[in-house]
This record gives sequence, structure tokens and C-alpha cells, in this order.
Amino acid sequence: MHVLIPRFLGAIAYLVALTVVGAVGYVSIEGWPWQNAIYMTAITLTAVGFQEVQPLSDLGRNFTMFLLAAGITGIGVWFALITSFIVEFDLNDVRKRRWRARMFEDLDDHIVLCGGGRTGRQVMEELMALGQDFVVIERDPQRLEWIHERYPEVLTVVGDATLDVNLKESGVHKARGLLSCLSADTDNVFVCLSARDLNPDLTIVARALEEGSMDKLYRAGADHVVSTNISGAIRMASMLLRPEVVSFLDIVTQSEGLELRFEQTVVHPKSRLTGQNLIDARIP
Repeated sequence: MHVLIPRFLGAIAYLVALTVVGAVGYVSIEGWPWQNAIYMTAITLTAVGFQEVQPLSDLGRNFTMFLLAAGITGIGVWFALITSFIVEFDLNDVRKRRWRARMFEDLDDHIVLCGGGRTGRQVMEELMALGQDFVVIERDPQRLEWIHERYPEVLTVVGDATLDVNLKESGVHKARGLLSCLSADTDNVFVCLSARDLNPDLTIVARALEEGSMDKLYRAGADHVVSTNISGAIRMASMLLRPEVVSFLDIVTQSEGLELRFEQTVVHPKSRLTGQNLIDARIP
């Protein structure tokens, strides 16, 4: 696409220069006023076939034939550039669709994030910081625009996360986990039901706005349910009673650019660390 821009500018410059040459030529050869000269140049370059403004001399006819040939060449180049632009635009769109389809095919052991609202954005920030592959399902155009501007490389599915077709498009059958951050508890329940049916081994974490919805989400298939009200209340109390602990956890879990972070790993039964305490394990 960027190659066509100089070509368009070159074609415009060519036509403008030809118009100037034609107008100056008619004024010099035929002695016409500038308005007549510019008009004659315009109808000659575009080959519209109107009658001459005034009778032409032999030299004027030869000059008109030169302008006509040059004008047809310029118009031909202009239409060729327009065709190239349309074809290039279509090819770019096809390449984007193919790239998107290939990226979805290559997805494996990723995370599906349902909802790109305020909670979803915080989750995206954390997933990006950890370098985790994920797909966002969102139907709001404004939220999708924000996601594409902030994270252009993130794959998105445009649609309702409660529909099986959108969950399947996100590759939920190959995903390692799903986060449901929709704004309504009923929608989160539907997502859990559908996701659990599509992938029984999926780890599902759902958000609950109402405390009474937590049991329903567990019954719908969620492995973990996070209540923003309960979590917020516990954090408020902890900040008052254990401020140093809360500050330490904030630093090691939320600070950007910090090399030391809390992580977890699975110790297999045959590992040399099995059965040892932290002192004896001597983990570097």
C-alpha cells in the first residue's frame, strides 16, 4: 500500500504539469486568454470530444494531438493505479483473514477471555505481562477498538461469548483455561455451562457480581469464582490490619518491570524435590 502513494503523487504531478504545459502552449501558439487555454487543455487531456474554443492553426492542431496522446497516457496510468489500489486493498484484507485463521489454528494451551470491560482489561494487562497467549471474546465495538489500539497483536472474536459458535471460534476446545468477566452473572453462568460442555478439562474462572450467584456458577462448571465485593472487603480490612503484608504482595504481584514475582510450578513425584522442605531443597 505504501508503494502506491508515491505513484499516485507522481501521476497527479504529471497531469498538473501537463495542464500547465497545455495552457502555456495555447496562450503562446494561439494567443488565447488563459481561461480559454485552460479549458481547451482540460477537454483535450480528458478526451471528452467537445468542440474547440476557437479555430486552431496547423501548429495548434499538432500541439492538440500531442496533448491528447499525453493526456490519454496519463488517464490510463491513473486508472491503472486505482485498479492496483483496489486489488492491493483486497489482497491485504485476504492476507489479514488468512493470517487470522492461521493464528487461530496454531492456538493451543491458550486462555479464552470473555469480556473486555474494566475487569477484562486488567486481566489482559496481567496476561500480556506474563507472556500468555489468549483470545478475547467481545461484542462491544468501542471495547474492541480499544483492544486493537492498545494490543494490535491480540486475537479477538467479535460476538456474544454466551454463544457456542463464538466459543468454538476462540479455540476453547484446545484452551487451558477460560476467564469469564462479563457484566451480568447470568451471562457468566451461560458461558460456564457452554465452555464446560465444549471442553470438560478446561479450568474456568468466573466473576460473580452478586454473592448469591457464586453457588450457581460453581454448579454451572466454574472451578473458581471471584466475587468482587468479597475480595474488595477482604482487601480493605487487610490494608487496615496488615498494611505491610498487603504492600509486599502488591509489589511482588503488580509492580511493572520487577524481576522477582511469585510463580508456581508442579513438583512431580519422581522429582528430587519431592518430600523436601525449602531449606533442604536448596532451590537457586
